[in-house]
Amino acid sequence: MASVSRKMRRVLAFLWHAGNAHSQAVFRRSPIQPRTVLYESFAGNGRLCNPEAIFRELLGSPDFADLRHIWVFNGTPPAEFARDGRVRLVRYRSRAYFRALATSGYLVNNATFPPEFAKRSGQIYLNTWHGTPLKRMGYDMPDGAFESANTLRNLVSADFLLSQNPFMTTQMYETAYKLRGIYQGTILEAGYPRVDRQFMTPEQRSEAVDLLRASGIDVRGRKIVLYAPTWKGPSFSSPEQNVPELLRTAAELQRLLGDDDYLVLLKAHQIISAQSALSGSNILVPNEIPTNVVLGSVDVLITDYSSIFFDFLATDRPILFYRPAVEASPFAARGEYFSSAELPGETVTTVQQLAESIAGVGTDTMRAKRAEWRTRFLPRDDGRAAGRVVDAVFRGIADASSEISRADGRRPSLLLHLGSMNTNGITSSALNLLRQIDHTALDVSVVFNRPSNAQQRANQRQIDPHVRQFHRTGRMIGTAFTQLRRRIDELGGRQGFHARSEAQRQMWDDEWLRCFGAAQFDRVVDFDGYGPYWATLLLHSPAARRSIWMHNEMASEMHRIIRGRERLKRSLGAVFSRYPDFDALVSVSPSLADVNRLRLAERYGIDPARFLSARNLIDAPRVVEAAQHPLDEVISGDPSKPAGSLGDLLRDPAVKTFITLGRFSFEKNQSRLLRAFARVHTQRPESRLLLVGYGPLRSHLEHLIEELQLTRSAFVIGPYQNPFPILAASDCFVLSSNYEGQPMVILEAALLRRPIVSVAFSTVSDALPESTIRIVDQTDDALAEGMLAFLRGEVPPQRLDADRYARDALREFIAVTSGLPG
Repeated sequence: MASVSRKMRRVLAFLWHAGNAHSQAVFRRSPIQPRTVLYESFAGNGRLCNPEAIFRELLGSPDFADLRHIWVFNGTPPAEFARDGRVRLVRYRSRAYFRALATSGYLVNNATFPPEFAKRSGQIYLNTWHGTPLKRMGYDMPDGAFESANTLRNLVSADFLLSQNPFMTTQMYETAYKLRGIYQGTILEAGYPRVDRQFMTPEQRSEAVDLLRASGIDVRGRKIVLYAPTWKGPSFSSPEQNVPELLRTAAELQRLLGDDDYLVLLKAHQIISAQSALSGSNILVPNEIPTNVVLGSVDVLITDYSSIFFDFLATDRPILFYRPAVEASPFAARGEYFSSAELPGETVTTVQQLAESIAGVGTDTMRAKRAEWRTRFLPRDDGRAAGRVVDAVFRGIADASSEISRADGRRPSLLLHLGSMNTNGITSSALNLLRQIDHTALDVSVVFNRPSNAQQRANQRQIDPHVRQFHRTGRMIGTAFTQLRRRIDELGGRQGFHARSEAQRQMWDDEWLRCFGAAQFDRVVDFDGYGPYWATLLLHSPAARRSIWMHNEMASEMHRIIRGRERLKRSLGAVFSRYPDFDALVSVSPSLADVNRLRLAERYGIDPARFLSARNLIDAPRVVEAAQHPLDEVISGDPSKPAGSLGDLLRDPAVKTFITLGRFSFEKNQSRLLRAFARVHTQRPESRLLLVGYGPLRSHLEHLIEELQLTRSAFVIGPYQNPFPILAASDCFVLSSNYEGQPMVILEAALLRRPIVSVAFSTVSDALPESTIRIVDQTDDALAEGMLAFLRGEVPPQRLDADRYARDALREFIAVTSGLPG
C-alpha cells in the first residue's frame, strides 16, 4: 500500500507540474500590460522593504497615476489600499500570481522569483535585494554555489540590480554572485529607497510611534530599544525557529533597564516573522509596519549578525552587537565580511552588558566610527533614493553617477553542460578540464540538473571555485500539446523541428531564458553529449559557437545493451538528429573522430569537416598523490573482501597481479578478460586478476569466475573512491573493451608507470602519446598471449609526460570551441 501511495503522489505531482507549466505557457501568450507593476517581497511575506518604498513613490507621483499595482502576499491580506482601485493582491504561487508574473510590464522583487519564472521580452525586472551583506553571500559561503543557484538565475535575469553602496556592488554582486563579465543589465548604486522612510520630521516620528501604539505596544513616551537579530539555522531555506529564546532575551533586558525610561521591542527576521506572530507577545513589532519606519523611531538598535544596522547608520544613533559567548556563532562556517572589532558599535556577550551599554549611551564612543561607516556604506542614502530609482527604471532618466555596467566582455565566455554529475568518466574528465583551464583567459560557466543525491553533490563540490554554476531546477514552460509534440519529435528524431515550429521554438527559447536569464556566452558546449533535452536547449542560446562532445563510438553506443535492452537507442537517435545544427562535433581522440565521421556524417547529413577532436585532460597531480595513499586504508573500505588477504596478495613478490578498472558493462567485456586469464593462469599459476569497479554485470562476472574455477585467483572488487593505490600496487593493467572513446584509465595507468596490455578497439592507437602498449586482437587467445608476453618481460612500463599532454589537450579544447586554429 505504501508503494501505491508513493506512486500516486508521484503521478499527482507530475500532473500538477504539467498543469502549472501549461497554464504558464498560456499566460505567456497574453499581451504584456506595460503600465502594470508587480511587487514581491520575501516570497509574499508582506508589503515590505525596498519594493514597498518604490510602490509608495510611484503611487504619489502624478505622472504615474495610470499605473496599476499588484502586490504578492502569502498570508492574511493587508487592509491598507483595499479600496484603492489601482492596487490589487495576488496570493503567492496561485494561478493569478503566475498570470501576473507573465503579463506585468514591471517586476520588482527584493529576493527571488520561483524556479518557474522566465522574464519575457518587453518586461522590466528590478531586483532591489534586501540588504548590504554582513554575513558572507553567494560563492563566498561554504557550498555557496549550491545554495545560490536560484539567486544567480534571478540576478542575471534582472534589467536593474539595486545596490546600496560600492561595497555591495563589488563584493556581493560582482564577486560573491560572479556577475562580472556576464551580467547584461545595469547596477543602480542609488541608495536604498526603504531608508528614505527613516528621514523623519518630528511629526512623522510621532505618527510612527502611533502605529506601534495601534498594534498594541505600550510606548508611553519611553525611549525605544529595538532588538533585531537575524535568523539562525543551517540555511536561509531552513531557518531555526528560535522565537521563544529571543522573547526571553528581550524580557530579561527590559527587566534590567526597568519600565520607566526604556521600552524593549523585538523585530524578528522576515523568514521567521510568521512564527513570531503566533507567539502573541505585545513586544513584537508587527510585520505590517515597515522596518525602516520603526528604525526611524528607535533610539538604540541591538542586533547580532543582521545587516539591518547598515540602514540604521543613517540615523546616527547607537548600535550594539549582542553575541552571547556561550553561543557558538551560527555563521562561523559561513563567515562574515567584517570582524567584531571593525563594526560601528560595541560588541557585548551578556544581557547585563547590554543593559549597562544602553545606560551609558550618553558617553557615545562610537560616533566617529559610525560617521566613517555612514560615509562608506550610505553614500547615497539621503532621503531621495526612491526618486532616483524611479527616474532610472520607470522614467528612463539616466544618472551616470549611479548606473554601472558589469558586462565588460574582457574574457571570452564559455558555457559547458557537464551531464548527470554522477561518478563516471565524463564527470571526471569535465572536473579535470575545469581545474586546468586558464580562468584568467576564459569566463567559465557550467550547467547541469540540480544535484539530488550524495554522489552528485560530492562531484559538484569538486568544481573549480572560479567557475560559475547554473543548476537547472523546475520544468519547461509549455502547453500540454507543445510538450507532447516535443516528445514525439524526440522519439522520431526529426531534424530541426525544434527551430522550424514556432511553438517549439518559443518553448525552447523560454526555457533558455528560464535557465540563464539574459546571460550570453561566446562558446556553448554540450560536454556530456547524451541527452536530447540539453542538446536542443544549447542550440537555443543567443549567437555563439556551439559544440557537442562525442565520448565514444556513438553509433555503437546507440545499440549498447543496458539491463537487457537498447535503452539509449531513442535518446541518442534524438541527439544525432541535432548534430547538423552544431558548429563542431568533438570526439575525444583523432581516431575516434574518424570513426564517428565515417558512421554518422553521411547518414545524418553532417558536414564531415565539423568532426573534430580534443583529448580529455587528466589531473596528474591528483592521481599521483592519490596513489600514495596507504593501501590498507583503501581496501579496508570493501566489505565484500577481507582487507588483509587482498593486501597480502598485492604485496607478495611471488604473485603477478593483472588489474582492470572500469564499469561492469557489456562494452567493457570483462568476460573476455576472464576467459583469457583462465588460459594464462593454467600456464602461470602465480598470476592473479583484479576486476575493480561497479555496474550491472557484477553478478554475471562473479558467476563466470566460479564457472571457470578461478575463485582463488580472480576477484571482483570495489568500487573505491580512490582505486589508484591498488592500481599502483598491481603489476600490469589490462583492457578488454569492445570499444572505447578515450580510455582515461590508460592515461592513469601510464602515469603510475604500469605496463599495459589492450585489445585492438578502434581508438586504442592514439589513446596514449608515444605508446608502447601491447595491442592484441579482440579474441580470448590473443588477449591471453598479450598477458603472457608481460609475464615473459616483453611489455615495458608506460610513461606519460603529464605537463606536455595537458598543454596539448588544453590547446585542442580552446581550438575546437573557439573555431580558431590550434
